[in-house]
Amino acid sequence: MPMLRSNGVELAYDEFGDASAAPILLIAGLGTQMIRWTSEFCGHLVQHGFRVIRFDNRDSGRSTHFRQTPPPDLAALMRGERPNIPYTVSDMAADAVGVLDALDVERAHLVGRSMGGMIAQLVAASHPERVLSLTSIMATSGNSALPPPTPDVMAMMMGPTPDPFRDEQAFVDHRVAFAHRVAAPDLPFDATEHRALVMAELHRGWDAGAAGRQIGAIAADGDRRARLSTVRAPALVIHGTADPLFPLAHGRDTAEAIPGARFLALEGMGHDLPAAFYRPLVAAIAEIRRYPSITQVRDEPPGARFDQSNVELLDQKAETQQ
Repeated sequence: MPMLRSNGVELAYDEFGDASAAPILLIAGLGTQMIRWTSEFCGHLVQHGFRVIRFDNRDSGRSTHFRQTPPPDLAALMRGERPNIPYTVSDMAADAVGVLDALDVERAHLVGRSMGGMIAQLVAASHPERVLSLTSIMATSGNSALPPPTPDVMAMMMGPTPDPFRDEQAFVDHRVAFAHRVAAPDLPFDATEHRALVMAELHRGWDAGAAGRQIGAIAADGDRRARLSTVRAPALVIHGTADPLFPLAHGRDTAEAIPGARFLALEGMGHDLPAAFYRPLVAAIAEIRRYPSITQVRDEPPGARFDQSNVELLDQKAETQQ
């Protein structure tokens, strides 16, 4: 696994596709690793003409971990107390820019999921010269007035996680149960596939405190709407209508905060990216490339609906090139 140094940490990464193609940087979510961007998903992006770069965020996978710092008290976070954290979401955004620096990529398309969407948002706001487009998937603006997760999902997140080094089976069962709960409710759930993914992440570098530290970083980052209002890159916000962790209003609010952003609600998608949604997701990401930046056009209404007919046409074109 290749490694690079960015912003004072070591980050694991890999690439797919032609090095001369349009670069796209995939940013993973809370407590997960770059392999959540599956090889199949990355392959679809390659078919649409992208050079795909994915990496492990700090405190995940094979990148630098911060085990010396205990995770913050989640109950204190819920009371609004400011956490003691070793890094911020802005630091993680600087890591992403450092990946581009290390690979000599001047500008890239950014795609982030969940916490990765928040990181991508901050890169687009803080480093506009490095961003060709922004796609924020199942993320949030940080607006505290938005609806919370469903009570059962919140309970699963706040509850204890079994120690995999004492009871690996219990740990895997716990992680798979959470994945099943937040998944698309009307699609078949492949428990075997998810078990394999959990095991792969465990063996690549699981850290009991990492998710807590990342939650603390998100809590400390607060409301991003003012910063999102400065984004000038073409932007697409994608959200599932059945997301129990960040309900659909989070996606709409994010799109409304970004000037000229398009909003795509995927019917039935939860807080995951199942293979059934790969083609419409990738086609939408590819389609956003044709839209100008907000500096070139200013007449888009906030959160304008995305033209799914063009998405379907692009997807059919990709299939004929296989």
